[in-house]
Amino acid sequence: MTETHINADPLEIVHRDSDLVVINKPPGLLVHRSKIDRHETRFALQLLRDQIGQHVFPVHRLDKPTSGLLAFALHPEVATLLSEQFARRKVTKQYLAVVRGYAPAEGIIDHPLTEKHDRIADRQARTAKPPQDALTHYRRLAQIEWPEAVDRYPQARYSLMELRPQTGRKHQLRRHMKHIGHPIIGDANHGKGVHNRFFAEKLDCPRLLLACIGLAFEHPLSGDPLRLCAKPGVAFERLLQTFGWLDAATALPHR
Repeated sequence: MTETHINADPLEIVHRDSDLVVINKPPGLLVHRSKIDRHETRFALQLLRDQIGQHVFPVHRLDKPTSGLLAFALHPEVATLLSEQFARRKVTKQYLAVVRGYAPAEGIIDHPLTEKHDRIADRQARTAKPPQDALTHYRRLAQIEWPEAVDRYPQARYSLMELRPQTGRKHQLRRHMKHIGHPIIGDANHGKGVHNRFFAEKLDCPRLLLACIGLAFEHPLSGDPLRLCAKPGVAFERLLQTFGWLDAATALPHR
């Protein structure tokens, strides 16, 4: 599946103060250089550094195809403090996703995940690591039966989901949604190609439909609460409009 094209527009800055800057990362953009994508020349870290004229320090990550809120510290000590909040699970993360099928109304996925290593980027990593606890809360916001035979049925069913991971395992949301039988649309590794191609070619949405739209944490120096929100992106929003889901998505409270 073709990755969403990244243009040369400036990164969208959602929050900035003397210690932190938070952007709305577009899909298809790596956070920093990686051995996995050696051909890539554009990275969020370098783009943001050049845009604001200041060194930035990443404190967490978003997968390349995932869009949404991504925080950077402007000083090493702030990066350490905020990273500790992520490690202690003190940061609230809220995602919007479109999945295949009619998902349950709400629930909790408590399914440990074995860390998956990339054969290039993680060749030095320990391979005998036991499964790690992984917990995801989910809630269905809307659903639709699309009158077109995408797979073997005369109609296709999809759901709009709010996902709130309580842990931060690699590819957790994508693997958890596959685990309950409702993979995220656009996921080349855990989804189904026929649906991904349908969204890309017929619905003009060639991306992973997963976006971090809410992030809440304490400012690492002042202790003040920060509650940040972002839109899921142009193609994602266009898809929400097509399915009549825009109201359900915009009415979602940020926790």
